[in-house]
Amino acid sequence: MKLLIIGAGGVGTSVSQIIKRAGDGGIWAEKIVLADYNLARAEAVVSLLDSGSADALGKRFIAEKIDARDPESIKTVIAKHEISFVMNAVEPAFNEIIFDTCYAAGVGYLDCAMTLSVRDAQDPYNKTNIKLGDYQFARHELWAQKGITALVGSGVEPGMADVFVRYAADHLFDAIDEVNIRDGDNYEGGGDFGFSVWTTIEECLNPPVIWEKDRGWFTTERFSEPEIFSFPGGIGDVEVVNVEHEEVLLVPRVIDCNRVTFKYGVPASFRQLLLNLESVGMAEAGKKIKVGDTEISPRDFLVKVVPSPTETSEHMTGRGSAGAWITGIKDGKRRSVYLYQVADNQTCIQKYGTNSVVAQTAVGPVIMLELIEKGIWNCKGVYGPESFPPDPFVERLAKYEFPAGLREMDSEYAEAQREKALLQPLNQK
Repeated sequence: MKLLIIGAGGVGTSVSQIIKRAGDGGIWAEKIVLADYNLARAEAVVSLLDSGSADALGKRFIAEKIDARDPESIKTVIAKHEISFVMNAVEPAFNEIIFDTCYAAGVGYLDCAMTLSVRDAQDPYNKTNIKLGDYQFARHELWAQKGITALVGSGVEPGMADVFVRYAADHLFDAIDEVNIRDGDNYEGGGDFGFSVWTTIEECLNPPVIWEKDRGWFTTERFSEPEIFSFPGGIGDVEVVNVEHEEVLLVPRVIDCNRVTFKYGVPASFRQLLLNLESVGMAEAGKKIKVGDTEISPRDFLVKVVPSPTETSEHMTGRGSAGAWITGIKDGKRRSVYLYQVADNQTCIQKYGTNSVVAQTAVGPVIMLELIEKGIWNCKGVYGPESFPPDPFVERLAKYEFPAGLREMDSEYAEAQREKALLQPLNQK
């Protein structure tokens, strides 16, 4: 695969570092072009990648300049390097342009977050309008007819969590009731933003989406339905709330279930900060203000002035858990499991030079791209990760140093298994 990564920020850097660190296990990517509007940033990452021990294929990391707003800029780099697949690692505001340009160029496409939603003008906290990914899934047949693949929502959440859901459907349940994506952490010492400032504002301030089989997709109030969820890896109890997220739009397309939700551990103080930014117009992304001779949106201005998550997280300690809490029926009994991946921030900084949030986001695309290149995941059209066999992905998580875990929650099924285990020694006598 000749891979173009658009965006040399945290996720793009992490993807490159994970492939590099895999050594011979990463040679499925014969060329990696890391492109950014800021060429110096891309060159700095490539210089770091080229330092130290020799790469298995020699010097295969290349820096380029790309303007993600300009299709011709993207096409030029695709043609120059004979690119076969593009990973979109910039803010989802650029998704439509990059997605459409890849289609026009006849190359594969992957993103970590789908095309943006547009809320209902009259009843935004009850009704959906344009949903996350609608733009992309409406073009599925065009991509299929052209014989190319677009893999959307393919980070950690969405992405890895969707694979966990498919794994549970294939192996752990006879019937699924609820799919509840739960994300929490115990980070200390970092800034307010552990991930993209632009994306965090977008997903937290949009009306959250819920899916129910008898109702379809609908919205609710921001930060609604708080609950305490106990996370593994020493994280413990965290209050989580409803946030708009892609899994709710992806999972019900493929997985037979009754309800899908996404809840994230957004601290109360940070929720208030986001609402305050909105109240003074600083969260606005759709209008421009004039600053000197330049026009910029208030949100883009914030991105420029808020301390970079990459910098503020350098001294942050703690772990983050991303995963899927799934309930349903197994062997006639109620079952409840949490499939997850836990990443330690300082460990990720030492290994990849990026924080655990972006490192977790990056490992999913690396594995998915490998599976596509090797023909293990092979469907033409527009798909989410839950559409593919999960086992090869889960097996590779350990290979790439992000092993998955399974927590059996209290349930009828768990109790029956415990009783069976207690009686087993007696039955063997």
